Amino acid sequence: MSFATQHGKQQLLSKTDEDVVIVGALRSPVTKAKKGGLAQCAPEEILGNVLKALLAQTKVDPKLIEDVAIGNVLPPGGGATAARQAALWAGIPNTAAVNTVNRQCSSGLATVNQIANEILTHQIDIGIAGGVESMTQNYGAGVMPSKMSDTVQENEEAADCLLPMGITSENVAKQFNVTREKQDAFAAESFRRAAEAQKAGKFKSEIVPIKYIDDDDKERVVDADDGVREGVTKESLAKLKPAFAADGCTHAGNASQVSDGAAAVLLTRRSVAKKLGLPILAKYAGAAVVGVPPNIMGVGPAFAIPRLLEKAGLQTTDVDLYEINEAFASQALFSIEKLGLDLAKVNPVGGAIALGHPLGATGSRQIATALAEAKRSHQKFIVTSMCIGTGMGMASLIINEQD
Repeated sequence: MSFATQHGKQQLLSKTDEDVVIVGALRSPVTKAKKGGLAQCAPEEILGNVLKALLAQTKVDPKLIEDVAIGNVLPPGGGATAARQAALWAGIPNTAAVNTVNRQCSSGLATVNQIANEILTHQIDIGIAGGVESMTQNYGAGVMPSKMSDTVQENEEAADCLLPMGITSENVAKQFNVTREKQDAFAAESFRRAAEAQKAGKFKSEIVPIKYIDDDDKERVVDADDGVREGVTKESLAKLKPAFAADGCTHAGNASQVSDGAAAVLLTRRSVAKKLGLPILAKYAGAAVVGVPPNIMGVGPAFAIPRLLEKAGLQTTDVDLYEINEAFASQALFSIEKLGLDLAKVNPVGGAIALGHPLGATGSRQIATALAEAKRSHQKFIVTSMCIGTGMGMASLIINEQD
């Protein structure tokens, strides 16, 4: 049954042998670029460790993996070599194909959707989706093209594709009157939730400790997110200077952190999971992607989520848990308010402002985080979403099946 024909809660909750299911979802710690715990760790090592842990946790035979899709945004060539290296190093045989995906901030979700569709159409039975980003190594490299074409003179929206992300955040704030005070309050709450969750050990089940040899030939083990800060308040954030415009409101404390990290999701068909005795965590019920104006690219979730729910026959109130990427407080808060979402349901353990945003990995990281939280809180309907550079949004629907 295709995603487009699934309507309403009962249909979504039904279980058939053709369902695409998630049998594992893990992530690395997310650490600060340049100065965090993984700054000296190669991306293939970060990702490879996550893949190894995913295989060990699910106990799937690596020889059964048929395709691996990895989101990667910044490296030349999309990090295709690193993705292949990581898969082979993790013990996945060379018979499994590998590709990388760059749909910018949604890359780690686009890979999940790719593998799910391959399973749905019987191209493969088992695949791994994920993402990795070392913003330490690649952030800022080749951001602007070496040559400007006539498109930027002849089409305003084409020119807007080159706007710095921070300026698009300022545009959203000004156009939709998202005040600095509201943004700082939202960001402070993200830090509070993340710090509380970290202190309670809520991230431990989803995080794979990363062991590697640093530049001083010393073994290091990184087992926790290091961008989370306790005690952040809207008053402390109010003291920070705007980063992109003198009269602006976007700054280092209410925008996502530049980060390193990886995540991976193992998917298969329900009939295959049952045959192999694999643990079924959730049913993957599909995704939607939309375009929005490039100069306010951050509004993507406000339009991707309704498209997704319309296809599924659901209302926003039917969803129990939302993971909406906090690229900037301005765009995340606009999307939440535009859709009338209950703030208590959105990013209950904090978002990218507190945790960080390793671009290619975030879409998969959100799934690992959401499934861990849904298991604790016994929530069923999960939506993940994010804005995408140059003006897009993506969202996914996942049905938790954990006790």
